[in-house]
Formats: sequence, C-alpha cells, structure tokens
Amino acid sequence: MFGLIWIIIIGAVVGALAKLLMPGRDPGGFFVTALIGMAGAVVATLLGRMLGLYGPEQGAGFIASIIGAILVLFIYHRLRRPTPPA
Repeated sequence: MFGLIWIIIIGAVVGALAKLLMPGRDPGGFFVTALIGMAGAVVATLLGRMLGLYGPEQGAGFIASIIGAILVLFIYHRLRRPTPPA
C-alpha cells in the first residue's frame, strides 16, 4: 500500500514539473497531474527499454520521467488543438 502512495506522490511531482516546463494550458488538478507524471514514467521506461538504456527490471529515472511526462503533454496539446475553420 505504501508503494502505491509513493508512486502517486512521485507522479504528482513529475507531472507538476512537466507542466511547469511545458508551455500552454494543461488539464486538471492533483490527480490528473499525478496521472500525467505516472504516464510519463511509463513512456520513458518503454522508450528506454526500446533503445536499450534500461534492462527488463529497470525503470526510468526521475529526469527521464519528467521528459516522458513532457512528451505526454506535447501529445495531449497536439490532440486537443482546435482545428481552424475551413
């Protein structure tokens, strides 16, 4: 149970830092920020494993998680960008 709480707290910190570094309007409050941070850590881990930076039992570090969260926010901004009228 403590491990899950720790993941949420670290996810919130990573998500908040990513929101701070990434310009633009971002979604949500605490839980959305934590989810963005956790998604960033997952993205960074998967990309790191594909590039051979991490082994099967290794996860992304703090900085890589922030970069992954920025990537998640970038994709969110691209998907949520309003289309101009034709």
